[in-house]
Amino acid sequence: MSFFLGIFTWWKRATMGTRLYTWYKGELVGTDRYGNSYYREKGYTGRDQRRWVIYQGDIEASKVPPEWHAWLHKTIDQAPADDAGPSKAWQTEHHANVTGTPSAYRPPGHPSMGGRRAAATGDYEPWQPS
Repeated sequence: MSFFLGIFTWWKRATMGTRLYTWYKGELVGTDRYGNSYYREKGYTGRDQRRWVIYQGDIEASKVPPEWHAWLHKTIDQAPADDAGPSKAWQTEHHANVTGTPSAYRPPGHPSMGGRRAAATGDYEPWQPS
């Protein structure tokens, strides 16, 4: 089954075409701390060079850390170090987007959280036109 998923689907892993293209024309540049592998096209430099990522696990663009995102979009020319993490004191660790997954935030009044929330405190006064 996973063989057919690799041939006919793109949302679970790299397709067979992507794997062949990577094997034939790709040069591994590095990996990030999440296991994603980053490639560039052999024989090209500058703006003509193609860059791409092979995701570890499900394909989700929010799994690409900011430093690698900058490299993929040619904002920076030098690929980041494999262990590059937050470099400024104010930066936090990168997390993938969990919207639509069981890990997504659901407020107390959400139906899957029981559909009940705390009663209003009475400190709200709606605006009334004069």
